[in-house]
Amino acid sequence: MQNSLLNTHVTTIDGEVTTLEKYAGKVLLIVNVASSCGLTPQYEQLENIQKAWADQGFVVLGFPCNQFMGQEPGSEEEIKTYCASTWGVTFPMFSKIDVNGDARHPLYQKLIAAAPTAVAPEKSGFYERMVSKGRTPLYPDDILWNFEKFLVGRDGQVVQRFSPDMTPEDPIVMESIKIALAK
Repeated sequence: MQNSLLNTHVTTIDGEVTTLEKYAGKVLLIVNVASSCGLTPQYEQLENIQKAWADQGFVVLGFPCNQFMGQEPGSEEEIKTYCASTWGVTFPMFSKIDVNGDARHPLYQKLIAAAPTAVAPEKSGFYERMVSKGRTPLYPDDILWNFEKFLVGRDGQVVQRFSPDMTPEDPIVMESIKIALAK
């Protein structure tokens, strides 16, 4: 199933239906994003690492999702404007999708099948805090919250999945990206 990851149809934030094949040979960090979340400042770090490694074939791909307490309520145009004006986002953004449930986008079906569990910071307690607030995932492999990240290698294979509270500039994420870029 992983081999077809780059063949997956997606829609850009501007409404163009395409596939991820245009990113073949690149290292990708695929992230479900939201504009009204406590983790939204991660946009800045995502943009930083995009700029730092773009010349080495690294691309961040942002997929807005409104499944977590309605924290991405805007239209595609509103999301695009907000991300560019507030966080200076220049990396590719896509139309809003579902990452969990019956309407889970095929891209996320493939990502989750390839990496059913996420690496989390040691003793972060993020999962426990979510559960204590009644935000228990329906299935163990569900996306827990906004800003969960999937690192995809140049070969289109999922390398690693990172929890929402593992920031893009976390040393573990950075090292994983460096290793993927070296291949």
